[in-house]
Amino acid sequence: MNTLSPDEQLKLIERARQVAANAYVPHSHFRVGAAVLGERGTYAGANVENASFGLGHCAERSALSAAVAAGDRKIRAIAVACIDADTASAPDELMPCGACRQWILELAKDAVILIARPDGSSESVTISDLLPKPFRLIDKRERDS
Repeated sequence: MNTLSPDEQLKLIERARQVAANAYVPHSHFRVGAAVLGERGTYAGANVENASFGLGHCAERSALSAAVAAGDRKIRAIAVACIDADTASAPDELMPCGACRQWILELAKDAVILIARPDGSSESVTISDLLPKPFRLIDKRERDS
C-alpha cells in the first residue's frame, strides 16, 4: 500500500470536499466528491444522478475515469467526501458502493482510500478491507504462464 504524507491527505480530502459541491443530485440531494492522486496529478469527480437511476455515475468512478483519460494509471490514493452526510452517519454509509469497489480493485488496487467524515475526521482503508473476496477476471495468458 502507498503512504501519503499528512499534507497530501489533507489536500486530497479537501479537493474531494470541494468537488462534491458540483454534484448533480436532484433526487437524493446527497452530494459526494472524490479526488484521485496519481503519479501525474490529482483528478476529481462528483456524483451525477439521472431520473433513470441506473444511469447515474458515482464520484469515485468519475474521478478514476478522469485519471484514466489523462493516461495516469498509477493511482496512489483516493479520497471520498459525502458532504451532505449527517454527523451521526455510520461509517458504512460513507463507503464506496460495490461498483466503485470493483473499479478501485481494477484501477487502483494499491491505493490508500481516505473516507472523509462529516465531523472533519477521516479514516484510511484499503480495497482489501472493502472487498475481501473480490471478483477477478484472469487473463488466459496469465493463467497459462
